[in-house]
This record gives sequence, C-alpha cells and structure tokens, in this order.
Amino acid sequence: MDPLLRLLLIVVQSYLIGAIPSALIVSKRFFGFDIREKGSGNMGSTNVFRVMGWKAGLAVQVADIAKGLVAVVLVACFFETEMPFTNRTPFEDETVVSLIAGISAVVGHILSVFAGFKGGKGINTSLGVLIAVAPVEVAVAVGVFALLVLTSGYVSLGSIIAAMTVPSTMAFRHNILGVEIEGYHTIIYFLVVLSSIVIYAHRSNLKRLLSGTENRFTKLQLFKHRSRT
Repeated sequence: MDPLLRLLLIVVQSYLIGAIPSALIVSKRFFGFDIREKGSGNMGSTNVFRVMGWKAGLAVQVADIAKGLVAVVLVACFFETEMPFTNRTPFEDETVVSLIAGISAVVGHILSVFAGFKGGKGINTSLGVLIAVAPVEVAVAVGVFALLVLTSGYVSLGSIIAAMTVPSTMAFRHNILGVEIEGYHTIIYFLVVLSSIVIYAHRSNLKRLLSGTENRFTKLQLFKHRSRT
C-alpha cells in the first residue's frame, strides 16, 4: 500500500476511534435520554457524573481513556510500512505515526462526526494517549488535577492546569533536573500541541472561571471554605 495512503487511513481510523460518543451511547442506551440535553450539555465524563451518577461517569471515563490508548496501540500492532516523508526525529517511524494517531483520536473526541462534531473536552482521551507516551508526566498531571479539584471543586480548572503541567513537567525534568529523555526535542512539541488542543476545547470554561460563573463539582470538593458568621 502507498505510504501516504496508509498514513491517511491511520489518521482517519484514529479519528473515528476517538469520535465514538461514549457518553451519548451510555445516556441513550441505559437512561433513555440525550446527555447533550442535560446538565452542561457536554459529552464529557464530568457531566455524566453529575447527571447519571458515578457508575455511568466511571464507565464513560474509562471508555474515553481507552479510546486514546487503543488508537496509539493499534499503530504499534499494525504499522508495517515506511513513512511517506523523511523522518528526521530520533524516533522510529512507528512512534511518530503513533503520536499522529494520538492527536487524531483527541480531535475525534472533541469534534465527533457521530455527534454533530460536538464532543467532550478531550482530557480523558488525551490521558489515554499520554499513558503510552509520557507516563511520568501523566502521573504528575493527575496529582495536580486531583489536588485542584479537591481544593477548588472546579474540574475544568484541574483539567486546564493538568494539560499545562504535562509539557511543563517534561521540560523541567529535561532542562532543570538533567533527565535524559529520548527524542525530547520532538516529543515536547507533540505535548505542547496536544495540551493546546485540550486548553482550547476548555475556552468556554476558562471564560466562566474568569467571570466567577463556572459550576463547582461540590461532591468532589473535600476542602471547603467556611464563611464567617
């Protein structure tokens, strides 16, 4: 098969995997309504948690993470052709295509063709991709996310800062701590692009955070400020 055609098929395949509307399927199949008509109207797991409870929310979260992971893993299993362009990175062709597949899956989740090109915010699918690409950075970002959500109750704030934390952590480890990261000067750009996509998908949340109108997930906020009487 022509290398360019093969790469295009992988991009489309990864996009379609990411585009599977997990939240929409769960809401219609098990609850009889469209999740886009409830709560915030978003198809992410946070809205599912709020509207349909923790079991449905957890199921959607796992499914969305799996989409990113599967998109990357499938490339490793079935990529058997040369690149359609010169690979100037220190990575093997398979790894470069995996990164491309990962971004395609995240775009598919955010702009799902199966849901009118409206999907979730991409944080869970990005997590699935990053588990395979940057596990150390993921661990740090998850810790930051948990800390922010538990203290503020804002899932969107945790997601935005976690997205920024991933490339920042890699840059800190490599440039400050002196950790040798294979292909750093390639993968750091991938992480910046992926983080930028996720942050852009949260632009409406960011506006509400700045205006003080963003909804809190109070059930997850363990440390609450008590008003003085």
